[in-house]
Amino acid sequence: MQVKNSLKGMTLIELMVVVAIIAIIAAVAYPLFTDYVREARRADAIGQLLTLQMAQEEYRLRNPSYAELADLGTTVTSEFYTFSASNIGSETYSLTATAIGAQASDSDCATMSINHNDQRTPADCW
Repeated sequence: MQVKNSLKGMTLIELMVVVAIIAIIAAVAYPLFTDYVREARRADAIGQLLTLQMAQEEYRLRNPSYAELADLGTTVTSEFYTFSASNIGSETYSLTATAIGAQASDSDCATMSINHNDQRTPADCW
């Protein structure tokens, strides 16, 4: 005569194996996700810098020199970057995006710049 085990369900060991597998997958996926988010925020800052660059060139067409950001008539906003202009002159300007908040951990591209000659630094961030 055969006796059948009528108990059904998971043992604690099986449950711990499942939890361990989920933890391993999360440990791999989370850093990749945060890198993706960091790059998306960086792309947004690059878009904002290019908008400012176009506004500078448009301003220069109508005026004898480039302008401070407040005079451009273009508003750029980001909760992860601050934008500034420097080296403003009749033939020169430099626009900079500086990472703040959670984006400040983007150490390689914490500060990105573009100037009147379309020189972009650091080049690997663009």
